[in-house]
Amino acid sequence: MTENNWKEEEEKIKQAFGDKTWAQIKSEESWRIFKIMSEFVEGIDKLSKIGPCVSIFGSARTSPDNPYYKIAEEIAAKLVRHGYGVITGGGPGIMEAGNKGAASEKGRSVGLNIELPFEQKPNPYIDSDKNINFDFFFVRKVMFVKYSQGFIIMPGGFGTLDEMFESLTLIQTHKIGRFPVVLVGKDYWGGLLDWIKKTMVGHGNIHEEDLELFSLVDTPTEAVRVIDDFYAKYLLKPNF
Repeated sequence: MTENNWKEEEEKIKQAFGDKTWAQIKSEESWRIFKIMSEFVEGIDKLSKIGPCVSIFGSARTSPDNPYYKIAEEIAAKLVRHGYGVITGGGPGIMEAGNKGAASEKGRSVGLNIELPFEQKPNPYIDSDKNINFDFFFVRKVMFVKYSQGFIIMPGGFGTLDEMFESLTLIQTHKIGRFPVVLVGKDYWGGLLDWIKKTMVGHGNIHEEDLELFSLVDTPTEAVRVIDDFYAKYLLKPNF
């Protein structure tokens, strides 16, 4: 981080702790509430009739020549051929691969884009009427959870981990119905899963049966089979 970046961050922290009048607080918070409401309204309006969809998560930094980019693209294409739409975070990398695969089969290709200072800009494979921009991460995550019948978790960074553990937490605590969470890439996820089994289960912070809340696969065929097998006996609909 450059010196200018540090100064900007320091100024933000100072502002956060600065004294504000009640009029300032009401003005700022009222505007924020209306902005949050507008994002919920737009998201629900555009997504309420998209039908069964699966979200694909993964790194924005994955290049098109990376094997995981090609795997994500193939998973998305297979999902469309099996009757699902595809939802991604709308940006580059794995997200682009997911939308590209869906578009190649003329399926529903949804992008829930988030305003970020780097990496994030809408990719060109999103349906024009299904490209939604968000300022608030939590609103965006509600849209993912509400309108996805499954999560495909490709290799990624902090954001991908956040989305993975968010879905697992909601399922574990019965805040939403159980839907398939599929981790793709045994080499990539193996170390984390070993730690979860040894440390989290070992310390009693999760139950051993919680390990059944997700599947670990390596190929597009395996990933889509998990989704198909799970929903073979269910009527698909929004999760809440």
